[in-house]
Amino acid sequence: MKSKSEFVPHANAVKYVLIGAIAVLGLVGLYYGSSVAPGISRSGEDGLGSEGADPVLVGFVPRRDLDDLFADRERNPDVPRSIPVCDMRFSELIPCLDRNLIYQMKLKPNLTLMEHYERHCPPPERRYNCLIPPPVGYKIPIRWPASRDEVWRANIPHTHLAQEKSDQHWMVVNGDKINFPGGGTHFHDGADKYIMAVAKMLKFPGDKLHNGGSIRNVLDVGCGVASFGAYLLPLDIMAMSLAPNDVHENQIQFALERGIPSTLGVLGTKRLPYPSRSFELAHCSRCRIDWLQRDGILLLELDRLLRPGGYFVYSSPEAYAHDPENRKIWNSMYDLLRRMCWRVVAKKDQTVIWAKPMSNSCYLKRDQGTKPPLCSSDADPDASWNVLMKACITPYSARMHRERWSGLVPWPRRLTAPPPRLEEIGVTPAEFQEDTSVWRSRVDEYWKQMRPIFHKNSIRNVMDMNSNLGGFAAALNDKDVWVMNVAPVHASAKLKIIYDRGFIGTVHDWCEAFSTYPRTYDLLHAWEVFSEIDERNCGVEDLLIEMDRILRPEGFVIIRDKPSVINYIRKYLLALRWDGWSSEVEPRVDSLSSSEERVLIMRKKLWTEGANTI
Repeated sequence: MKSKSEFVPHANAVKYVLIGAIAVLGLVGLYYGSSVAPGISRSGEDGLGSEGADPVLVGFVPRRDLDDLFADRERNPDVPRSIPVCDMRFSELIPCLDRNLIYQMKLKPNLTLMEHYERHCPPPERRYNCLIPPPVGYKIPIRWPASRDEVWRANIPHTHLAQEKSDQHWMVVNGDKINFPGGGTHFHDGADKYIMAVAKMLKFPGDKLHNGGSIRNVLDVGCGVASFGAYLLPLDIMAMSLAPNDVHENQIQFALERGIPSTLGVLGTKRLPYPSRSFELAHCSRCRIDWLQRDGILLLELDRLLRPGGYFVYSSPEAYAHDPENRKIWNSMYDLLRRMCWRVVAKKDQTVIWAKPMSNSCYLKRDQGTKPPLCSSDADPDASWNVLMKACITPYSARMHRERWSGLVPWPRRLTAPPPRLEEIGVTPAEFQEDTSVWRSRVDEYWKQMRPIFHKNSIRNVMDMNSNLGGFAAALNDKDVWVMNVAPVHASAKLKIIYDRGFIGTVHDWCEAFSTYPRTYDLLHAWEVFSEIDERNCGVEDLLIEMDRILRPEGFVIIRDKPSVINYIRKYLLALRWDGWSSEVEPRVDSLSSSEERVLIMRKKLWTEGANTI
């Protein structure tokens, strides 16, 4: 706009009219600007953003005192009437696994070490504070158990894998659906037959891989579309199916759309975000991993994660091919695992199975200077959030020495039996049992609250954003769902209890985006999550938008927190499009109640791209 000095004054009346018009325009602009995104940082605020910054890319202004924030906002409601919708090109955005961000920020990850598949989160000024739109033609996902075998093509419009893996029966395009016959690179005839063959190799009773409930937690690395994990579920085996978002486009997105427990991740330079001794069995079927690199550091990460006596099932050409190159790899791998004290327990056709030792005896008998060395006694084997891998063997503690499966009882008794590692986190068996009982009552109340709108099989993929001891997941065990238990970084020590109960989970910092595709969970449960994140100056609005990204249309959000938190979040329902249905109650006080609480349950609407698209 031109300055006043550039206008030719004709009369005082003209001057006053212009001044009045400018004032009116300014007030209108202020009103509409705040109604679109008042919580988004403006130019120069807190040093975030710059002149002409894109409002979709800058973060909400954090406030230090959450109670003051909520009280202030209730007196002076400064909540957006709407939140912008991201451009359709961001419909599959994973903010911390966005390779475009790597290029834009001119990062230089080591491609050989797979650093480009590891997490690289955007700084606050580059966050996408807009709602992720569903793809064109998106439909409410097919419900479990039918979803194991088919999904809507429009929901994940990628057919490259169907063409590339057509001879291996990964997936088949069938009109408006994509079917999953259950095949894989090394089990063309079906994962079910392959699983039975593995059980036969191990001589388990009845050729059942669960082995009477002693095999419960499995890590499947390089899992593809997770058909191996899908066919373990009828055996009461819970697999963490793991793969990066690599050239096999959207494989984990397909797995989650099918309702199969899975997550994005890579064996690169950092430890996987799981505690030590979490899995009875690890599996790699043509997973395309160089196990010999960096003194065997990736095999040593598997060693950290396997329980005493745990198995590594390896199906790959190195296990059976006789050409010189594969023989060389096999001999080197065999020598490395021998020095790690692993032993071959079975080998047949295309598969070899190793077992990890149950005690420290073999380690102590090795010649001095043998590599890989034992980790130092002060190293924490359970530390896993942003912790670099180490090329060393994690020895057992005196308590775990010779304790097969870490002394755990078989599944399903494992679900409610106090695990031995409770002592490590200062929890008594009585406190553990009380936690289980309280969460059973809490979940019963949640389900009663949702009863007016809840339909059978409408929930399959569940995330507990603050899993504590796993009581929420245990209370859901009689329902046909699976739970991704998330231990916030400050409570990561408790994740070992989750695994010892026979569940799966991960460590995460809720100040950052979660490593999953958009629209992958049917229910998000947040107990005291919002009260906690402000202590580290993280944005409540940022987390709400991240939860919307993760949540499927028609999915549910359960927030249990202080009344001031609930009152503030309720003001965002319209802007988030979570106003299809909601219910708020004051729950009964129990032994886990730290203060007055409210429970707010909301349902996300199914909406399509329209106005407010950025």
